[in-house]
Amino acid sequence: MTVALPAEMTAIAIPTPGGPEALVPQRRPMPKPGVGELLIKVAGAGVNRPDVLQRQGNYAPPPGATDIPGLEIAGEVVASGGQAGPWKVGDKLCALVAGGGYAEYCAVPAPQCLPVPRGLDLIQAAAIPETFFTVWTNVFERGALKPGEVFLVHGGSSGIGTTAIQLASQLGSRVIATAGGADKVAACRSLGAERAVDYRSEDFVAAAMELTGGKGVNVILDMVGGDYFPRNLKCLALEGRIIQIAFLRGNKVELDLGQIMMKRQTLTGSTLRPRSVAEKGAIANALKDRVWPLIEAGRVLPILYKTFPLVEAAAAHRLMESSAHIGKIVLTV
Repeated sequence: MTVALPAEMTAIAIPTPGGPEALVPQRRPMPKPGVGELLIKVAGAGVNRPDVLQRQGNYAPPPGATDIPGLEIAGEVVASGGQAGPWKVGDKLCALVAGGGYAEYCAVPAPQCLPVPRGLDLIQAAAIPETFFTVWTNVFERGALKPGEVFLVHGGSSGIGTTAIQLASQLGSRVIATAGGADKVAACRSLGAERAVDYRSEDFVAAAMELTGGKGVNVILDMVGGDYFPRNLKCLALEGRIIQIAFLRGNKVELDLGQIMMKRQTLTGSTLRPRSVAEKGAIANALKDRVWPLIEAGRVLPILYKTFPLVEAAAAHRLMESSAHIGKIVLTV
């Protein structure tokens, strides 16, 4: 089956880096799927912090990627470039992309695609890939979080945080989350955090040490950096692991090598966007095997805060930067 496609589409461009107003709808040529790729008619595109950094001029797309922002989508397959696995025209899927999500159509490497989980619609599915890929590869692969261990996640009410809380608690770990304000703390608890710390009025180090009887936490997922780093070390257990995935308070930190050596601790981190299609495909396979059953059983879900039409991407970014949201923001097409 073939689908008649237009020659052009509407996409969100960044002619000049800047504030949210820098996001401008433009007419762009229709992307063409290469070998091993699918062309997706986008129904929803998730909004993420890296999109904000790209808009500001602080996070360039990887070589070969489109300049159109957007790292995750859900929609319907309308064309294939061949050698794209089992997918066919008409299939509904969600996908991690290196860019191009803020558009009516997006070309996607087939290994980075996943079926829309049973029970979810396309807009909900658009809120899955970036956060679930990120949490799985960092917390469970790099961080090797195990059942029974204590996991601390900063930014617990963010898209990453709400995903991490649910996955860690559902897979048998005890969870501590930090968030700002009573509503966000309550949301973290409702998602499975055993202890939610309001960082505006509480000390997460003291809370972590109290919960663990002075032993400290086993794994920390941190997006804050800066002055959080030495505090993370203070509450990290023997053989503990810190995974750094962002640094909202700065990337320069002071490191006590002696403590890391004496406690045999591990500091690691990663970025997802530049990784190869094969690496992203391996994460997708792990998600399908380990996480999709949890989503389809209703035990783990993307937390959708608000949607905006594609052409209102600037408003979506203003909300993202306000940090007033709990969970995910999605653009609808």
